Amino acid sequence: MGTSPLEPEAELRRYIRDIPDFPKPGILFRDLTPLLANPAALKLAIQALAEPFTEARIDYVVGTEARGFIFGAPVALTLDVGFVPVRKPGKLPGETISASYELEYGTDHVEMHVDALSANDRVLVVDDLIATGGTAQATVALVRQVGATVAGCAFLIELSFLEGRKLVDVEPFHSVIRY
Repeated sequence: MGTSPLEPEAELRRYIRDIPDFPKPGILFRDLTPLLANPAALKLAIQALAEPFTEARIDYVVGTEARGFIFGAPVALTLDVGFVPVRKPGKLPGETISASYELEYGTDHVEMHVDALSANDRVLVVDDLIATGGTAQATVALVRQVGATVAGCAFLIELSFLEGRKLVDVEPFHSVIRY
């Protein structure tokens, strides 16, 4: 791939396919499957997500189901820290905590094990994409609910025009590719 450290956004854009009118008319879907299928592009994406946080003293990466698992777990390995999954309701065994977020019509929830993090932990929240910010905000709320510190957020793609960054309100906030 031969990119310099200053060029990951331009290089990675080549592996994102635009699918018009999916999942419904008027939506332009950013399909990451070509990026996931290319080992060099996937490696570059993981490095670009992790790089700003290599000196941030992160204890855990928290990733939200399902694509947050795809990107969060290898970022955790890159940073040499643990990974904590945030899942849809009813998917985790044991005692969980829950946070809700707004959908276009109604609300949804995400859950995390109550004992997954402790008050002294510094957490990086990782997901594939941030749009309106609802899922990310709920994930941040779960981390804070157990007293852990959100030391940053990292997203492969940010749909800036939807202003999800404002809803999440976490610094540092890192997005590799912005539309």
